[in-house]
Amino acid sequence: MLDLLITHATLPDGCQNMSIAVQDGRITEVTEGLQAPAHETVDAGGLLVSPPFVDAHFHMDSTLSYGQPRVNESGTLLEGIALWGELKPTLTHEAIVERALRYCDMAVARGLLAVRSHVDTSHESLLPVQALLDVKQRVAPYLDLQLVAFPQDGVLRAPGGLDNLKRALDMGVDVVGGIPHFERTMAQGAESVKILCELAAGRGKRVDMHCDESDDPLSRHVETLAFETQRLGLHGRVTGSHLTSMHSMDNYYVSKLIPLMAEADLGVVANPLINITLQGRHDTYPKRRGMTRVPELMAAGLTVAFGHDCVLDPWYSGGSGDMLEAAHMGLHVGQMTSQAAMRQCFDAVTVNPARLLGLEGYGIAPGCHADFVLLHARNPVEAIRLRAARLGVWRRGQRVASSPAPVAQLRLPGRPSSINFISTGSS
Repeated sequence: MLDLLITHATLPDGCQNMSIAVQDGRITEVTEGLQAPAHETVDAGGLLVSPPFVDAHFHMDSTLSYGQPRVNESGTLLEGIALWGELKPTLTHEAIVERALRYCDMAVARGLLAVRSHVDTSHESLLPVQALLDVKQRVAPYLDLQLVAFPQDGVLRAPGGLDNLKRALDMGVDVVGGIPHFERTMAQGAESVKILCELAAGRGKRVDMHCDESDDPLSRHVETLAFETQRLGLHGRVTGSHLTSMHSMDNYYVSKLIPLMAEADLGVVANPLINITLQGRHDTYPKRRGMTRVPELMAAGLTVAFGHDCVLDPWYSGGSGDMLEAAHMGLHVGQMTSQAAMRQCFDAVTVNPARLLGLEGYGIAPGCHADFVLLHARNPVEAIRLRAARLGVWRRGQRVASSPAPVAQLRLPGRPSSINFISTGSS
């Protein structure tokens, strides 16, 4: 007898009337119309069953801290960094853990079961690192939390920055991070990329670097990142996050840059909610959008993901842990409105970030972990459009979250019938 059987499911690739059989936390069969005895059977009713959402870029050490010690009035990246610097001396292990656990609960309820979080390594105490390592252990039964050693104040700019980052890796942090555009000079930024990529290669780690998060078209550290990836043979293991300066670069330079990135098999993470909020702050009009060139990078064959980045913290006053919200904004900012492009936006919060994180056993296929989400939508495009409710969320075959189907009913005066709509609810 099966542990779980999902019937009458529509998959993201459009296959309909599919059954998903689960035994011992793994998917054993995905086929059309399967009927078999199971301890739990769920009729999806033709709705979409997707692999879980994945957030390739987040800051869990600062999440849910909005207003502490004050609000970011300018809305700029630099004021956010300054605010975080003011907040850091007051942080406690318990407060970081409590906020992070609350966020993880929000995330799981929205079908988000894997998060890559950058954690600040700038202070010698490494308090945020210790706290998020604690969180990682606590949430492991229901969420994959991957941590990036992130030198927020600059690995060369801040005293002891490199030693602190190395200690964080020794403590068990998974990925090497960086922020070259925040170093004192362009030369130091390029040097930091070289040092950090060599460190990752020596330790067998992946790299995920905040890179060129700026409106300055001359911020070109991603070129160095692509070069070092090639030189060190780190193909497919390096991600450049943000890359907002590409939005301001001239097309001729970008026509050279994107092929270099493709040769290095560089991953890319855009953060639509935050990029559209923080960038262009110094513009009057025309005002730049700021998000990197997502359609062009995808067309060149690069793996591009969307991240949520921030929720209620010094940089962003919104957010809910809903990756469909990030996909919805990315669709609009990138003008990705064809059917194929909208499906790419769904991939950018599911299969693409899973690839960047190197998640094992991800997907709806035999042998994969039985992790999936039942969405109140008939296909990925509708899921984004409606920010569809998560009717059920399963982790290793066990239901970890669910919500009732929200249905709005329109009754027109003088009309004999009513019309039912799938609601825009997003539990």
